[in-house]
Amino acid sequence: MPYLWTKLFHVLFVIAWMATVFYLPRILVNLAEAGADPAVRERLALMGRRLYRFGHVMFGIALVLGLTLWMHFGMKGGWVHAKLTLVLLLLAHFIFTGRWIKRAAAGATLPSPTALRWFNEVPLVLAIPVLWLVYFKPF
Repeated sequence: MPYLWTKLFHVLFVIAWMATVFYLPRILVNLAEAGADPAVRERLALMGRRLYRFGHVMFGIALVLGLTLWMHFGMKGGWVHAKLTLVLLLLAHFIFTGRWIKRAAAGATLPSPTALRWFNEVPLVLAIPVLWLVYFKPF
């Protein structure tokens, strides 16, 4: 697959994964605000589990395409390592969020909605430097 096609599909699957990264914490906020209403909690937990599973698939495809770009098309430089470090932090946030959703579905308590709103901002704080590194390749 030529470079530009590989890059196009990598970016497409990264966008799909990032949509899950941004939305899963919002589901946590809604779960924390749902209180004891079992129907709402069950529906949100189901949405969270499905979105988490979808995110895993999108991340896997983006990873394979990203590795293809890195290994076959000569992506080099310190910026790549810095970007990958930030992506690993995003992945850790994603996994942590998924575990919270699973715990909430099992009836465990969540942090306050305010704390979860702050938690919801972490991916944005990490995504901005990732984009900066990709576009400007500073080192």
